[in-house]
Amino acid sequence: MRFFAIFIIGVLCSFFLFPISFTFLPGINTKMFLAVFGAAWFLFERLPEGGLSFSKELLGALGLSTVFSLVCFFAADYNGTVDYSYATYIFSAIVWLFSAYAIIAFIRQIHGTVNLRLLTLYLAGVCLFQCVIALVMDRVEVVKSIVNAYVNIDQNFFTKVDRLYGIGAALDPAGVRFSIVLILIAIVLSKNVRVQQNKGTIAYLILSFLIIIGLGNMISRTTTIGAVLGVLILALSAGLEHFIIKRSMLKTYGILLGFLCALVPIGIYLYQTDDFFHEQIRFAFEGFFNWVEGGTWETGSTNKLNAVMWVWPEDFKTWLIGTGRFGLYEFSTDIGYCRFILYCGLIGFSIFSIFMIYHPIVLYKRFYNYRFAFLCLAVLTFVIWVKVATDIFFIYALFYWIEKEDEEADILSEEDEEEEIHEEYENNLLYSGDI
Repeated sequence: MRFFAIFIIGVLCSFFLFPISFTFLPGINTKMFLAVFGAAWFLFERLPEGGLSFSKELLGALGLSTVFSLVCFFAADYNGTVDYSYATYIFSAIVWLFSAYAIIAFIRQIHGTVNLRLLTLYLAGVCLFQCVIALVMDRVEVVKSIVNAYVNIDQNFFTKVDRLYGIGAALDPAGVRFSIVLILIAIVLSKNVRVQQNKGTIAYLILSFLIIIGLGNMISRTTTIGAVLGVLILALSAGLEHFIIKRSMLKTYGILLGFLCALVPIGIYLYQTDDFFHEQIRFAFEGFFNWVEGGTWETGSTNKLNAVMWVWPEDFKTWLIGTGRFGLYEFSTDIGYCRFILYCGLIGFSIFSIFMIYHPIVLYKRFYNYRFAFLCLAVLTFVIWVKVATDIFFIYALFYWIEKEDEEADILSEEDEEEEIHEEYENNLLYSGDI
């Protein structure tokens, strides 16, 4: 029964992270179902306690999202359009918050607590499944037909662009989510004591990390951003800037090396013998192949972005309050910076930027030992806007419902970390004969 409950939570996490709508219920996605359930659960839990209370941090987030929505509404109204894409952002934020509450409540119900370790284990499993099912669907027509029969998917579009897709996981939105999970995996491997003491958990997370990088890039090359940030976290957390590897990370690096020795030869073999994998691997790591073969790191999509998609306002009014139009085809650009400014001007874009900086700052203080993860999430937001107009509030919505106390017994303390670095550094000096 416990295994079944964990499986159900995994399915619900997939419905949250990669919302889908079913062919028999068009117009209603799984995120909405979770939000209704989460709101009901929230009322059931909080009303008997004497009231519906929110943290000051969460109220601040809702306040900023309200201001941003009002600015976007004004931009649309002032310009005489009916494009309210982000004028209703406050409602979208509330839906994300209560759907996140449902996920956190389910995890707490089964495990008795909720922390970043447990959440990352579930999200890693979801992304691992999406990567594998995308590959299976492309290679096994029966599986693809079953999924397409029940899940609303634009089959004509994906056939035209010839891209892998999972169950709700496709293109840049999937790459953004893969990037987030890669960052979380890296920080949990680096900072969580319980993970560092369990070889099975380390192996599961590292295998997920490597497969998401490989197959995730075949689905969306935006995954590369998370891969770079994740590797950076692992390198800095291991103490490599001090030219050492901390004892707590030796097991992790040993298992990582073992998986690399096994997976890299498999990848090379498939690249050389299988036409499908040859094409997909070249697409996933096009920048790397171009760099090795031509000396320039570039991809077809980035060349297109740089050539034609940097579209800016042409008058002061548009710079200030935008055009009230957010649609892709009005300005023929995917770039987030351009689309937000063209929609609601520098006023709206500035408020939205403050909104996206607000969350990592608040959570940085609440979960101080995981602070590097929130720094990387902030960087991720502003990097992905170079490529696509989206945001990652959904992941912050989960963190707002995790209590600080649930983390304290589950992470490596600052004192222990500093002591380990100092001890390893002195041992290296002693070994080299410097002292």
